Amino acid sequence: MNTAAIHLSQLSHAWPQQPPLFHIDELTLPQGKHLFIQGPSGCGKSTLLSLLAGVQAVQSGVCEVLGRDMGRLSDVELDRLRGDHMGVIFQQFNLLSYLDVQANVLMPTRLFPSRAAASARVWGSPVEQAKALAQALGLGEKMWRQPINQLSVGQQQRVAAVRALMGAPDLVIADEPTSALDDARQLEFLDLLLQTADQQNTSVIMVSHNERLAQRFDQVFEMFAGGTP
Repeated sequence: MNTAAIHLSQLSHAWPQQPPLFHIDELTLPQGKHLFIQGPSGCGKSTLLSLLAGVQAVQSGVCEVLGRDMGRLSDVELDRLRGDHMGVIFQQFNLLSYLDVQANVLMPTRLFPSRAAASARVWGSPVEQAKALAQALGLGEKMWRQPINQLSVGQQQRVAAVRALMGAPDLVIADEPTSALDDARQLEFLDLLLQTADQQNTSVIMVSHNERLAQRFDQVFEMFAGGTP
């Protein structure tokens, strides 16, 4: 995909009877590049990610993701865009505890035929892609049949990353995905994630309170409460 991963212009958001949470004059991220979003608690970082993922409605301004105006898409179109072209790494991972590692990882390719087709086109099959990503992110195949609740936090984090990268999505959105790890493991995990994304030309947009991680990204965007310093 040659279009920008995201383009925001005069984007504002506010909760009912509240002052503006944030206002973004202009922000563009080229496809394949990575963006780090930082700022104090309550400035709207997670809300911005929700807008980009299409789970929060655009109120004012332009929010274009992968060339699509999120404010003009129906709920069905937003679901399709997210399913076909995005991976999401939630802060709490949102893995399904009643499924094993393999089933969790393969979920995007089972729910969305386009993701399965992308896996098959490049790797031969979703399973082969899952093996390659798992190896790149430090997950051995011996873990594949283990229940999620038997894994460490770091291992669950890697499973969530593999799941998000399945089917070579154009964009991965990550909300504080390293918060449960110590500093050394945060950097190790992030390097693996970004290197793997680079191999797929996948853009990564990540929110974190750890400003030390920003040096790994192509662009850094700082948010302030109310949208002003």
